[in-house]
Amino acid sequence: MKIGAETSPTTGISGSNPDTILVRGHDLVNDLIGRITFTDHTWLLVAGTLPTDAQRAMLDATLVAIAEHGLVPSVQAARMTLASAPEALQGAVAAGLLGCGSVILGASADAGALFAEILAEQDATGASLDAAIAKIVRGYRAAKRAIPGYGHPLHKGADPRAARLLAIARELGLHGRHCEVALAVERLLPELINRPLVMNVSSAIPCVLLDADYPLLALRGVPLLARAAGLIGHLLEEQVHPIGFLMSHAASSAITYDGPAPDGFVANEN
Repeated sequence: MKIGAETSPTTGISGSNPDTILVRGHDLVNDLIGRITFTDHTWLLVAGTLPTDAQRAMLDATLVAIAEHGLVPSVQAARMTLASAPEALQGAVAAGLLGCGSVILGASADAGALFAEILAEQDATGASLDAAIAKIVRGYRAAKRAIPGYGHPLHKGADPRAARLLAIARELGLHGRHCEVALAVERLLPELINRPLVMNVSSAIPCVLLDADYPLLALRGVPLLARAAGLIGHLLEEQVHPIGFLMSHAASSAITYDGPAPDGFVANEN
């Protein structure tokens, strides 16, 4: 039984013969290798065209911004996986990436979808930006959905990464409608949800990239690509300076067993 929509058996990304490898119509060997950056290549693969200087700089800035932020859960998962299976670097990287979802790293795509919904509402109804934001945010609240890309457990006053990305967008002439929406949402949240939540990097990434014409449906890949580089750095360190089992032991020490137990039993993981 065939599953899925009818489509043609083709791809526009890459093709090859014994002499030539094409990537989005460009000769990989003669046109790309040694001539473009990896950021250029990423944009080409995703968007289908080589980026402008401004687009390259903006994507590059977002990748740098999100590649590393300490011993977050995805990094802990990767390092403890490598500690358990030191032969499986690829498994450890995969474990870290599998730990990226709506709370860690995945919020960029969700915030991008929020901004797109707001702009679609404004364009469809002719409402003011504030009115469109109010309608969409209240809809999220009624559905008990989090407002993605706002609030941070550490950067409560302001996320410095978000501020820097917005500043770069202005410098590059890429600060447009999506950035304005992102800032307006932050301004209106105290009124709409009765508490202030600052923009974090996961709302800054989509607004600056969408204003640079990066595809909405590819947003989730940006933090994944960036964090893969960070994970490889952590996994190299794990091989020469292992802390994976120390983190495991720290978890055992921090968590108290409170389940059924015989009289006199005292849990002691040490």
